[in-house]
Amino acid sequence: MSRLRQAVCAAVILCAGLAPGAAGAQSESIEDVFSDARLNAYVLEIEAALARAQAAEGLIPQSAADAITAAARPEAVPADALAAEYAIVRHRMVAFLNVFSRSLDADAANYLHYGATTVDIYDTAAILQVRQSILLLIEDLRAIELQLIDLAETHRDTPMIGRTLGQHALPITFGKKVASWIGENRRHIERLADLLDRVERSAIMKGAVGSYVGLGDRAQAVERRFGEELGLSEPYADDWHASRDVFAEYAVNLGLLARFYGRVGQEVFLLQMTDIAEVIEQRSSTAVGSSTMPHKNNPSLSEALIHYSRTIPALSDIVADDMINFFERDNTSRPNDAIGELSLETEDMLSAANRLVGRLHVDAEAMRRNLDRSGGWILSQRFVFALAPHIGRTEAEELIRDLAAEAHESGAGLRAAAMENAVIREALGEAEIDTLLDPETYLGLAGEQVDAVIAAARAAREMDPSVD
Repeated sequence: MSRLRQAVCAAVILCAGLAPGAAGAQSESIEDVFSDARLNAYVLEIEAALARAQAAEGLIPQSAADAITAAARPEAVPADALAAEYAIVRHRMVAFLNVFSRSLDADAANYLHYGATTVDIYDTAAILQVRQSILLLIEDLRAIELQLIDLAETHRDTPMIGRTLGQHALPITFGKKVASWIGENRRHIERLADLLDRVERSAIMKGAVGSYVGLGDRAQAVERRFGEELGLSEPYADDWHASRDVFAEYAVNLGLLARFYGRVGQEVFLLQMTDIAEVIEQRSSTAVGSSTMPHKNNPSLSEALIHYSRTIPALSDIVADDMINFFERDNTSRPNDAIGELSLETEDMLSAANRLVGRLHVDAEAMRRNLDRSGGWILSQRFVFALAPHIGRTEAEELIRDLAAEAHESGAGLRAAAMENAVIREALGEAEIDTLLDPETYLGLAGEQVDAVIAAARAAREMDPSVD
């Protein structure tokens, strides 16, 4: 795991207000965040935060809050004891509390989980998981962004054919193509960063039907302090147990992210086709591409991105469907596992994307060969613009279109067709015709576009959520 990822994890721990050894203390991956051990550690911290908030508002004795906080450590709820207790009570929250209570004296145990309900605890735990997951995913995206920036700078001026509807269209540069990936990757970072505000306002302690019954007149103040104890913002006043829109937004964002990387994967997959061969996923010297065809170098990483673009949105839909609840809350969608699986799949996807970009070899010579495959006809637009001052744009378009249609039958290149046409030859002359036929001089502002996108991305990086 990278030092950057470790730094993020440490920051998340501090921001969430977790004690050493509590939830998040050893986090290095999203897999850790959604593990059973981490969930239990979050629940411990949440119960302790609730007790401290209640004591501060005079609902329970300070001594009870201190005892609960001191006991809220992973060793208080060993996995084997939890499993044994669950086998008896068949309720995970009750099993958890029963085991945890054994670490407390009778007075403190009497105030454990005071006025709380299962859904408050586990929804808040899910919020802490999602918050940490967002920060880790942002760091993954930022790491890919740096690789994309390097790739775009390297190939800022590497010409290639731009394709629309699967056809050769106009010349671009590979750097310009990569710049479009940088721009969209950056927008996904911004979407996740923007979502953090709503996630951090979603700690909840409102009771079974969201009306604070059981927490007394100071319930709203308790909830605010509860959020503060967890390092979160002031909670929303409304009861969102049934709405689930924050979880759904998280899921939808990951679905969008997967579709973006599916586009990147598909494009790289196609550019590796034997008949195009403009890029290749470099492999180690010992890697085997095919069990029966030694010559093959299968596009495994781009293929993986296409796969994730199909599975992640499906998981996203499961989570989003939980917005359709009966009345104050039901549990028909049971999306908690899906949130974890969705997050893990996204982390795996970004790992594949990171490796793909890092291993991508660009064949500039192949790009140039493909530029020339049309015999210059990809520059027909340029000839229209050059002829327009002499014969008018409409006539120029009709002339070049007719010549192109004839060339489809004869196989003639644009230079030959132009030199054989008296109107073009008289209007432009041989020297200008040859100048117009150079695709490397018809790239528009592709280079400047690359520069602008990279500059914007670098500036935006200064505003990303801090990991300090």
